[in-house]
Amino acid sequence: MSYKPEYPNLCNFLHVGKCTLRNRMASAPMGFPDLTEDGCLTDGAIAFYEERAKGGAAIVTVSEACVDYTHGKSHGRLINLTNPGVLANLTNCARAIKRHGALANIELNHAGMLSEFDVVAEERKGVEEVHYGPVDCVVNNTQVKGMTKEIIDQTVALWAKGAALCKRAGFDMVMIHAGHGWLIHQFLSPLTNKRTDEYGGSFENRARLALEIIDAIRREVGPGFPIEVRFSAMETAEGGIKLEDAVEFAKLIQDKVDILHVSAGGEPDFGITHPPMFAEPGCNVKYAAEIKKHVHIPVATVGALNEPELMEEIIASGKADIVCMARALLADPELPKKVEQNRTDEILRCIRCFVCHAERMLTQTRVCALNPVIGREYEAKFIPKAAKSKKVLIAGGGPGGLQCALTAAQRGHDVTLCEKSDILGGSLKCETNVPFKAAFSKYVKTMSRRLELAGVKVCMNTEVTPEFVREFEPDALIVAVGADPLVLPLPGMDSEKVVFGTELEYKEDRIGKTVAVLGGGMVGCESGLYLAEKGHDVTIVEMLDVLAPDANPRHRPILMKLLEKSVAIKTGLKASAVTEEGLVCIDKDGKEVLIRADTVLAASGMKSRTELADSLRGTAPEVRVIGDCVQPGIIRNATFNGYHAALDL
Repeated sequence: MSYKPEYPNLCNFLHVGKCTLRNRMASAPMGFPDLTEDGCLTDGAIAFYEERAKGGAAIVTVSEACVDYTHGKSHGRLINLTNPGVLANLTNCARAIKRHGALANIELNHAGMLSEFDVVAEERKGVEEVHYGPVDCVVNNTQVKGMTKEIIDQTVALWAKGAALCKRAGFDMVMIHAGHGWLIHQFLSPLTNKRTDEYGGSFENRARLALEIIDAIRREVGPGFPIEVRFSAMETAEGGIKLEDAVEFAKLIQDKVDILHVSAGGEPDFGITHPPMFAEPGCNVKYAAEIKKHVHIPVATVGALNEPELMEEIIASGKADIVCMARALLADPELPKKVEQNRTDEILRCIRCFVCHAERMLTQTRVCALNPVIGREYEAKFIPKAAKSKKVLIAGGGPGGLQCALTAAQRGHDVTLCEKSDILGGSLKCETNVPFKAAFSKYVKTMSRRLELAGVKVCMNTEVTPEFVREFEPDALIVAVGADPLVLPLPGMDSEKVVFGTELEYKEDRIGKTVAVLGGGMVGCESGLYLAEKGHDVTIVEMLDVLAPDANPRHRPILMKLLEKSVAIKTGLKASAVTEEGLVCIDKDGKEVLIRADTVLAASGMKSRTELADSLRGTAPEVRVIGDCVQPGIIRNATFNGYHAALDL
């Protein structure tokens, strides 16, 4: 049978400068924070970028190469282009990307007045405490000096020197980061550029720094060497960059560069630059589409893109020439290859949970909730096939069990997974009706397909008991039986008015007009938001003073803003009973408060199925207990534990 791509436009090549993209799917800049203290790439960082090249991306962009490590470093550890020792590992990184047929790209940046805004104090030793920006100001309690003409010239020279170094290291192209609130963006934006000289005032003046940097880099890299410019098409703050400004900027630079990479948002606009699960897929494509109308060079778009159908339409309709993905290629680095090979049913879609961003803030590591290999690509190269194939039984078809079954089968074991119910997914099953959680049901579907291809035998409606295990006689048993909803010992909890959050999928028709959500954790908050969007009058009741303390620090602020607009929030209330009138609570002063409600949605936590798990211990030569039945948690923990349990077999 002759090959015919299902997505011909997405799989089509594209000439850019002297280079050719093998398809229209690019890996957008993603930092790998595990670098050396002096800003060199580690073997782990190189393996991280190589994984995207192996997965079929046409361009792989190494992120956050700082052109001025003394005055322009934003995060704790970035690639230090001013370090003479960085050349060798840059070269090894470019080679690792290129040997798989991808173009090696690198993002050049300077944080400007936001320098060191995310640098821990103990790593600032030896760093000169001088921050530069368009004008004198104070940012994060730090004095920022307006850049003199001499400092501007020195900075432009550093950009050019950094680009020349990257070309010498073997990179095929460079990206100039002119967006997201960093230095060039600070000059472009009327919000931050209040200068009165030739670098301020009119749009042409505010764009002068960008033009000087582009021209200086071009002189260093020569003609035909692709230069990509990443910029923001808008800012949400009043008086910031507007789309018409971005169009003018694109027209101004189009004859000097090769790709216009259109993003959105300034420094405070994290949820715009990185669309959350609550945003529509491809919500920022409209900015690239408008700019595309006014220029004659390739335009790249980015933001919440991982559906092949949508990306094909973007290219086919001329809204953009290249689609860039970051989080989507964390969840599944092989997405481009699977598109090219017509294997889209195997693509693991990003759920936009922000675990990848939050973990960098919390631990300076890069992880993914769905892909346990992320951040461990280097060590994964050395994981061998199993020395001996074992007969493995897995009890439970939640995220931990699914990942364990897949990894064990890939290592050569004979795997059987048993699920007590008629649906895989574990605790994710209750979220299949929620539109902003649509990716969760796709995750389960994709994992089911992957298990099928890996040869895992899946037995539905099959409860694993001690007797079942002894009759099955496995070499190893993985217990992933999950958790049950925590039932508070309150009068009325057995009432027909009460619906548990885990039952939302199939009991939504029982939910009345007014709803009291009992429990303000992430599950309660997201369920309450969903019901409010469906037209219910929702009140979230929480005993603590804050909502969703279990949400990660990137997801939580966005969730809170949405809740404040759509639901009533009652904190500091302890539930005491469910009555015909609603939910009775006690406030901090001991006074009784009634939250009138037709329905009480109970989302007060989960309880591990410890007794069930314990009953299965000792029934096989090797028993491992993982996931929620150890401690209720997030999908990331279940995935991680399932993966490593399989590696231990």
